[in-house]
Amino acid sequence: MTTPAPVDPSRTALLVMDYQPFILGNYPNAADLIERTAEAIAQARAGGLKIVYVRVAFTPQDYAAIPSRNKGFAAIAKAGVLDDGTPEAAIHPDLAPVDGDIVVTKTRRGAFSTTNLANYLHTHGIDSLVLAGLSTSGVVLSTVSDASDHDYRILILTDCCDDGRPEVHRVLMEQVFAHQADLIDTKMLPSVLGR
Repeated sequence: MTTPAPVDPSRTALLVMDYQPFILGNYPNAADLIERTAEAIAQARAGGLKIVYVRVAFTPQDYAAIPSRNKGFAAIAKAGVLDDGTPEAAIHPDLAPVDGDIVVTKTRRGAFSTTNLANYLHTHGIDSLVLAGLSTSGVVLSTVSDASDHDYRILILTDCCDDGRPEVHRVLMEQVFAHQADLIDTKMLPSVLGR
Protein backbone atom coordinates (compact mmCIF):
# COMPACT_ATOMS: atom_id res chain seq x y z
CA MET A 1 0.00 0.00 0.00
CA THR A 2 1.18 3.47 -0.79
CA THR A 3 0.03 6.46 1.22
CA PRO A 4 -2.58 8.40 -0.77
CA ALA A 5 -2.93 12.16 -0.91
CA PRO A 6 -4.20 13.70 2.33
CA VAL A 7 -7.89 14.33 2.86
CA ASP A 8 -9.48 17.63 3.86
CA PRO A 9 -10.50 16.84 7.46
CA SER A 10 -13.37 19.31 7.36
CA ARG A 11 -14.89 17.36 4.45
CA THR A 12 -14.16 13.83 5.70
CA ALA A 13 -16.00 11.39 7.96
CA LEU A 14 -14.90 8.14 9.55
CA LEU A 15 -17.65 5.52 9.32
CA VAL A 16 -17.40 2.84 12.03
CA MET A 17 -19.80 0.17 10.81
CA ASP A 18 -21.38 -2.75 12.66
CA TYR A 19 -18.90 -2.80 15.54
CA GLN A 20 -21.53 -4.35 17.80
CA PRO A 21 -21.10 -7.12 20.40
CA PHE A 22 -23.33 -9.59 18.55
CA ILE A 23 -21.35 -9.17 15.32
CA LEU A 24 -17.94 -9.02 16.99
CA GLY A 25 -18.75 -12.36 18.62
CA ASN A 26 -18.18 -13.97 15.21
CA TYR A 27 -14.53 -12.86 15.09
CA PRO A 28 -11.81 -14.65 17.08
CA ASN A 29 -9.60 -11.56 16.58
CA ALA A 30 -12.27 -9.17 17.91
CA ALA A 31 -9.99 -7.70 20.60
CA ASP A 32 -7.40 -6.73 17.96
CA LEU A 33 -10.07 -5.25 15.68
CA ILE A 34 -11.49 -3.20 18.55
CA GLU A 35 -8.04 -1.96 19.57
CA ARG A 36 -7.11 -0.86 16.04
CA THR A 37 -10.50 0.75 15.46
CA ALA A 38 -10.32 2.62 18.77
CA GLU A 39 -6.94 3.98 17.65
CA ALA A 40 -8.41 5.00 14.28
CA ILE A 41 -11.29 6.78 16.03
CA ALA A 42 -8.87 8.63 18.33
CA GLN A 43 -6.72 9.70 15.35
CA ALA A 44 -9.78 10.79 13.37
CA ARG A 45 -11.14 12.83 16.29
CA ALA A 46 -7.75 14.49 16.82
CA GLY A 47 -7.60 15.23 13.10
CA GLY A 48 -11.00 16.94 13.06
CA LEU A 49 -13.00 14.29 11.17
CA LYS A 50 -16.68 13.69 11.81
CA ILE A 51 -17.23 10.29 13.44
CA VAL A 52 -20.28 8.37 12.28
CA TYR A 53 -21.29 5.07 13.83
CA VAL A 54 -23.46 2.79 11.72
CA ARG A 55 -25.21 -0.07 13.45
CA VAL A 56 -27.81 -2.64 12.49
CA ALA A 57 -30.79 -3.13 14.82
CA PHE A 58 -34.45 -3.98 14.54
CA THR A 59 -37.70 -3.05 16.22
CA PRO A 60 -40.62 -5.52 16.04
CA GLN A 61 -41.97 -3.45 13.13
CA ASP A 62 -38.61 -3.69 11.34
CA TYR A 63 -38.61 -7.49 11.66
CA ALA A 64 -42.18 -7.66 10.38
CA ALA A 65 -41.24 -5.58 7.31
CA ILE A 66 -38.58 -8.06 6.16
CA PRO A 67 -40.05 -10.23 3.39
CA SER A 68 -39.35 -13.96 3.37
CA ARG A 69 -37.74 -13.59 -0.07
CA ASN A 70 -34.85 -11.61 1.48
CA LYS A 71 -32.56 -14.58 2.02
CA GLY A 72 -30.13 -13.01 4.49
CA PHE A 73 -32.40 -10.77 6.50
CA ALA A 74 -35.36 -13.17 6.70
CA ALA A 75 -33.12 -15.48 8.74
CA ILE A 76 -32.21 -12.59 11.06
CA ALA A 77 -35.90 -11.70 11.48
CA LYS A 78 -36.79 -15.31 12.24
CA ALA A 79 -34.02 -15.58 14.84
CA GLY A 80 -34.94 -12.21 16.34
CA VAL A 81 -31.34 -11.19 16.93
CA LEU A 82 -30.12 -7.59 17.11
CA ASP A 83 -33.15 -6.21 18.91
CA ASP A 84 -32.92 -2.44 19.12
CA GLY A 85 -32.11 -1.33 22.65
CA THR A 86 -30.23 -4.49 23.67
CA PRO A 87 -26.51 -4.58 24.57
CA GLU A 88 -25.85 -6.96 21.65
CA ALA A 89 -27.07 -4.33 19.17
CA ALA A 90 -25.29 -1.36 20.78
CA ILE A 91 -21.95 0.04 19.66
CA HIS A 92 -19.22 -1.88 21.47
CA PRO A 93 -18.52 -0.03 24.75
CA ASP A 94 -14.79 0.27 24.00
CA LEU A 95 -15.70 2.32 20.92
CA ALA A 96 -18.60 4.25 22.41
CA PRO A 97 -19.68 7.49 20.75
CA VAL A 98 -19.06 10.81 22.49
CA ASP A 99 -20.93 14.11 22.24
CA GLY A 100 -20.82 15.34 18.67
CA ASP A 101 -20.58 11.87 17.11
CA ILE A 102 -23.46 10.60 15.00
CA VAL A 103 -25.11 7.18 15.25
CA VAL A 104 -27.32 5.87 12.45
CA THR A 105 -29.32 2.67 12.64
CA LYS A 106 -29.91 0.57 9.56
CA THR A 107 -32.11 -2.43 8.84
CA ARG A 108 -30.25 -3.73 5.81
CA ARG A 109 -26.65 -4.39 4.84
CA GLY A 110 -25.29 -1.06 3.57
CA ALA A 111 -24.81 2.15 5.52
CA PHE A 112 -26.89 4.22 3.08
CA SER A 113 -29.94 2.18 2.06
CA THR A 114 -32.18 2.49 5.14
CA THR A 115 -30.67 5.52 6.89
CA ASN A 116 -30.47 9.29 6.52
CA LEU A 117 -26.67 9.07 6.22
CA ALA A 118 -26.53 10.62 2.74
CA ASN A 119 -28.48 13.67 3.92
CA TYR A 120 -26.24 14.10 6.95
CA LEU A 121 -23.06 13.89 4.87
CA HIS A 122 -24.43 16.29 2.23
CA THR A 123 -25.57 18.80 4.85
CA HIS A 124 -22.10 18.81 6.43
CA GLY A 125 -20.21 19.08 3.13
CA ILE A 126 -18.62 15.64 3.47
CA ASP A 127 -17.15 14.29 0.23
CA SER A 128 -14.60 11.77 1.57
CA LEU A 129 -15.19 8.69 3.68
CA VAL A 130 -12.83 6.54 5.73
CA LEU A 131 -14.39 3.13 6.34
CA ALA A 132 -13.99 0.56 9.11
CA GLY A 133 -16.49 -2.28 9.25
CA LEU A 134 -17.57 -5.84 9.79
CA SER A 135 -17.94 -7.68 7.55
CA THR A 136 -15.93 -6.99 4.44
CA SER A 137 -18.42 -8.87 2.26
CA GLY A 138 -21.40 -7.25 4.00
CA VAL A 139 -21.53 -3.66 5.19
CA VAL A 140 -18.17 -2.70 3.67
CA LEU A 141 -18.97 -4.05 0.20
CA SER A 142 -22.44 -2.50 0.16
CA THR A 143 -21.24 0.84 1.47
CA VAL A 144 -18.30 1.04 -0.93
CA SER A 145 -20.64 0.36 -3.86
CA ASP A 146 -23.13 3.03 -2.78
CA ALA A 147 -20.44 5.57 -1.88
CA SER A 148 -18.71 5.06 -5.21
CA ASP A 149 -21.98 5.58 -7.07
CA HIS A 150 -22.44 8.83 -5.13
CA ASP A 151 -18.94 10.06 -6.04
CA TYR A 152 -17.39 10.03 -2.56
CA ARG A 153 -13.67 9.68 -2.19
CA ILE A 154 -13.30 6.39 -0.30
CA LEU A 155 -10.47 5.21 1.94
CA ILE A 156 -10.70 1.77 3.54
CA LEU A 157 -8.90 0.95 6.77
CA THR A 158 -7.92 -2.58 5.80
CA ASP A 159 -6.90 -3.56 9.33
CA CYS A 160 -10.24 -2.36 10.74
CA CYS A 161 -12.24 -4.58 8.39
CA ASP A 162 -12.57 -8.34 8.46
CA ASP A 163 -14.65 -11.17 7.11
CA GLY A 164 -15.38 -14.65 8.39
CA ARG A 165 -13.84 -15.91 5.16
CA PRO A 166 -10.24 -14.69 4.82
CA GLU A 167 -10.10 -15.42 1.08
CA VAL A 168 -13.22 -13.35 0.44
CA HIS A 169 -11.69 -10.50 2.44
CA ARG A 170 -8.47 -10.70 0.41
CA VAL A 171 -10.21 -10.84 -2.98
CA LEU A 172 -12.49 -7.93 -2.16
CA MET A 173 -9.62 -5.78 -0.94
CA GLU A 174 -7.19 -6.61 -3.74
CA GLN A 175 -9.46 -7.22 -6.71
CA VAL A 176 -12.57 -5.12 -6.07
CA PHE A 177 -12.00 -2.29 -3.60
CA ALA A 178 -8.56 -1.36 -4.93
CA HIS A 179 -10.35 -0.06 -8.07
CA GLN A 180 -12.82 2.07 -6.09
CA ALA A 181 -10.95 3.20 -2.99
CA ASP A 182 -7.59 3.96 -1.43
CA LEU A 183 -6.52 1.10 0.82
CA ILE A 184 -4.78 2.23 3.99
CA ASP A 185 -4.17 0.93 7.50
CA THR A 186 -4.20 2.62 10.88
CA LYS A 187 -0.45 3.30 10.70
CA MET A 188 -1.00 5.33 7.53
CA LEU A 189 -3.96 7.28 8.87
CA PRO A 190 -1.96 10.17 10.44
CA SER A 191 -0.29 10.90 7.08
CA VAL A 192 -3.66 10.77 5.30
CA LEU A 193 -4.94 13.26 7.88
CA GLY A 194 -1.98 15.54 7.15
CA ARG A 195 -0.46 15.08 10.59
